[in-house]
Amino acid sequence: MELTANEKKPVKALLVGVDTGEYDAESSMEELFELAKSAGAEAIASISQKLDKKEPATCVKSGKLEEIKTFCDQEDIELIIFDTELTPVQIRNIEEITDVRVIDRTMLILDIFALRAKSAEGKIQVELAQLKYMLPRLSGKGVALSRLGGGIGTRGPGETKLETDRRHINTRIQTLKTQLKNVEEHRALLRNRRKKDGVITVAIVGYTNAGKSTLMNFLTDAGVLSEDKLFATLDPTSRALKLKNGVSVMLIDTVGLVRRLPHHLVEAFKSTLEEAADADIILNVCDASSEEARLHLEVTNKLLYELGCKDKPIIPVLNKCDLTKCDLTKCDLLNSSFSKGDLSKEVLPQRDKVSDDSVNVSGAVRISAKYGTGIDKLLEAIEDNLPKKVKRVKLCLPFDKAKVVGALRKDCVVYSEEYTDRGIEVDALIDEITYNKLRNYLMDS
Repeated sequence: MELTANEKKPVKALLVGVDTGEYDAESSMEELFELAKSAGAEAIASISQKLDKKEPATCVKSGKLEEIKTFCDQEDIELIIFDTELTPVQIRNIEEITDVRVIDRTMLILDIFALRAKSAEGKIQVELAQLKYMLPRLSGKGVALSRLGGGIGTRGPGETKLETDRRHINTRIQTLKTQLKNVEEHRALLRNRRKKDGVITVAIVGYTNAGKSTLMNFLTDAGVLSEDKLFATLDPTSRALKLKNGVSVMLIDTVGLVRRLPHHLVEAFKSTLEEAADADIILNVCDASSEEARLHLEVTNKLLYELGCKDKPIIPVLNKCDLTKCDLTKCDLLNSSFSKGDLSKEVLPQRDKVSDDSVNVSGAVRISAKYGTGIDKLLEAIEDNLPKKVKRVKLCLPFDKAKVVGALRKDCVVYSEEYTDRGIEVDALIDEITYNKLRNYLMDS
């Protein structure tokens, strides 16, 4: 009987890595352990092999595959997870030799996304990515699907959908694309409406498990699921945040990233990622206690650049500083320019040379979203990068404009208000759009 992640006993898994020198294999394997855990598997051990290139038939050499088979037999391994993308032929051959179900890194990540997706949009995106990935793996007799039983690597569209013929799957993919297009159009309308209404958006992006949802909850009481798991939050959440200077912004929490994020997911979640790309300010959150904090920031920055965020202010947020004692003031985490010299001096020194494809990064801020440490500095950094300037003004509004005063109290900072013979005199800090709307009611200073 095959076990699933929903049962009490986790699936016993063996992790297999192939080091061809294309990436940091050791760090990638450590990440695979966390991915497996998030999917509900217990990684018993890992086996890796250095190769100039992957074996076309079995990915690893025959001797290493025999070692894998022996280990699986001795430890009753139920699932083998490769830290690389496998071809249908490789999956079939490895399964025939080991008699153990095999999935690759991409299938594992897709599975976690299927497990985490809650909204209708998220489910559409995940199913589309899974079907597009599985389609070329349905050739011939479909040996790669022979071991499907609802376990890790098979969640999402499900066994019945994946066992249909290629024509039906292509039809399903087109249907999902149409549904996703409608979602994207709806998102675009909402973004355009926010721009029209002068709403300033601040997107929280970054590596998965960096504490983005914890930060969102601390700032807005959003109630977003916050767990010590990769991809704990998948569906984007938006909440209003009022800054100390009286300006209200829309804070958007986005899906987390990982190294080598499957391109099927990047394509499927394009509409979600565009929420970040279209934001006025971007918070690039990373786990400062991780030895790979720099790499995590660079992974996110690279994707932001690809999404066209080169000219947007990006604030590196070094979270979980309560867990580290390292001197971050001397860390050179980013190969990027800094728009705010005063902030960059606090954490990151500005580099002498900047690559032409760098993004517009503001100075980094150290925080602990769990305990609230450094949040004031972060809010100040957001204020410093606001696209609209604020002004302190004195207004004299007619009595029939009392609703305007109520709106100022809600969205701006009102220092005082007084009912006089002339009207309602208000001393307030307002943004540029509000200023232009009310400039006829300005009082002489």
